[in-house]
Amino acid sequence: MDDRRWAPLAERQQAVLARRQLRDLGVTEATVRSHLRVGRWAERTPRVLSTTTGPLSREQRLWVAVLHAGPRALVAGLSAAEVHGLRHWHRDEVTVVVDDELAFDPVPGVRFFRSRRPFLGWRAPGLALPTLRLEPAVLLFAGYSAGLRTADGAIAATVQQRLTTPQRYADQLDLMHPLRRSRRFRTLLGDLVGGAQSVAEIDVRRACRRFGLTPPARQRARIDRDGRRRYTDCEWDLADGRTLVLEVDGAFHVEVGQYAADLRRQRRLTTDRRLVIRCSAMELRDDPASVMEDLVALGVPGRAA
Repeated sequence: MDDRRWAPLAERQQAVLARRQLRDLGVTEATVRSHLRVGRWAERTPRVLSTTTGPLSREQRLWVAVLHAGPRALVAGLSAAEVHGLRHWHRDEVTVVVDDELAFDPVPGVRFFRSRRPFLGWRAPGLALPTLRLEPAVLLFAGYSAGLRTADGAIAATVQQRLTTPQRYADQLDLMHPLRRSRRFRTLLGDLVGGAQSVAEIDVRRACRRFGLTPPARQRARIDRDGRRRYTDCEWDLADGRTLVLEVDGAFHVEVGQYAADLRRQRRLTTDRRLVIRCSAMELRDDPASVMEDLVALGVPGRAA
């Protein structure tokens, strides 16, 4: 007879249960088979069941992935970052970090990242879902699972969205030594402390250092002709008293609606003493010399010796 001793746990885990958890609760295999046979439950992996039978929600997929890997596993990477509130970086694939010695069957749509690090000590407190804290989750992703710009972008995005701070990342880097690309990440964190809000802004600063230009002021507040407060990407005060503004357009700026909004923003910010120009993030990445040449032609001074 089913006494529903599993129900409180199922409620905490989005209706997803591991077979090992059911055994620990004293639920017999015969009871499990009965629920499956009559269609009340569904087997999601050989190790994990759900007490619902419809399509899995995103939260349920996370539970299935981490429970399948066992009690020494945590949601990691961008999956963990999304749990912590990161926006615009969604990946359908679920990432789970596991002990390097564990063995289990693969699961479609799940990436199991193996590690010998003491990651269980980096579990996020206060969450029912076993999840890495934001900083180690993103740093492991950035160090081992991403291209350079994606790695930089993920770190910058979490700071920009106020989910963490450069200092928290720096502290975590100390705990994770050695970490692949850690020197690069420390340079990036220094740029973020300096006020950069995006990888594109950081690219401008790096290009200025490389080509000997004065670095820009960033995220200056400006009131446009509509009376709205705007924050510019990069600004230089020129010798003739004018201000040059460089706005860096990411990929989403090519969308028709966004493009039109950007043009209006540019017009509203431009005055007889403030010139607003634009470049794409791709151009800045692939041909920074051309962008720097145009800045020099418009009056941006060289870096003081």
